[in-house]
Amino acid sequence: MIQIGGALLILAAFTAAQAGRVDPHSRVYLALNLAGSVVLAHDALRGEEWGFLLLEAVWAFVSAWGLLRALLPQIRAAAR
Repeated sequence: MIQIGGALLILAAFTAAQAGRVDPHSRVYLALNLAGSVVLAHDALRGEEWGFLLLEAVWAFVSAWGLLRALLPQIRAAAR
C-alpha cells in the first residue's frame, strides 16, 4: 500500500501536468513529486532495492531543489 500511495502522488502530478491543469514548475507539482518520491525511496531502502532507491532519491532531490527555488522569493520577502 505504501508503494501505491507514493506512486499515486507522482502519477497525480504527472497526469495533472499533462492535462494542462498544473504547471510542472509549480509548488503543487513539485510537492507531490517530492512526497511521492520520498515515500518510494524509503520503501526502496527498506527493501534494499538499490536501483529503485537511486531513481527515487534523485527524483526527490530534484523535486526538493525545484521546490526550494519556487519558494525562495517568498522566503526572501518574509525575511525583509
